[in-house]
Amino acid sequence: MSAESKAGEKNKQGESSGAGFSGEERAAIKERAAELRADARHSRNADKAAADERAVLAKIAEMAPPDRALAERVHAIVTAAAPELAPKLWYGQPAYYKEGKAVCFFRSGQVDKERYSSLGFSAQANLDDDDGMWPTAYALTELSKAGEAAITRLVKKAVS
Repeated sequence: MSAESKAGEKNKQGESSGAGFSGEERAAIKERAAELRADARHSRNADKAAADERAVLAKIAEMAPPDRALAERVHAIVTAAAPELAPKLWYGQPAYYKEGKAVCFFRSGQVDKERYSSLGFSAQANLDDDDGMWPTAYALTELSKAGEAAITRLVKKAVS
């Protein structure tokens, strides 16, 4: 077997050769490709929004307990604060779309092998501040009442 073949075998087995994507990145890319294929199938289906939300809720249900509790609360807060946002998977994680573009998203810390989960906002979010800088992601380890209120304010501003 050639050196190139051996390197290819290592990559197929999920090991990193120091170049290219990590195993987690490849898995996220594969999930995104599956999401796009599902979108193409569902685009002909009148039940698309319901199917997308079921997929988000199923993904949340698969999460480890600490992330699942956070994701459930974030989902409830986002959908209550901005009912015009459509829940949908984005790179295998819950996201919330407006006019076909992701506005905000939840990233599981367990999946990303981080010590915290995160709530992020895309360039579509209307969070621009007058001083020319603003945060685009927040680390989440737990949600207090103040944290829930902050997420509500951010989401409402993001869709304004």
